[in-house]
Amino acid sequence: MKISVDVSYYPLKEEFKPSIKDFISRLNQVPTLKVETNGMSTQVFGEYDEVMGTLTREIKASFSLPHSVFVLKIINADLQKQS
Repeated sequence: MKISVDVSYYPLKEEFKPSIKDFISRLNQVPTLKVETNGMSTQVFGEYDEVMGTLTREIKASFSLPHSVFVLKIINADLQKQS
């Protein structure tokens, strides 16, 4: 089943941008996922097991910081804009 996930990541530290960029970079290394980023969030599109497995792994890696907040919205449909 195809899903779409909207991810917002809030590392609770003064220098937050490098952590966000690193998280997005790690998502982009998975060739079976489509990742789109804007100024507010990152959208991830793909097969359920692949998307959720990747997010689980990468969120856990990001939790190496003392405090990090993730907000996810998940829908069981592919909402990727077709260009």
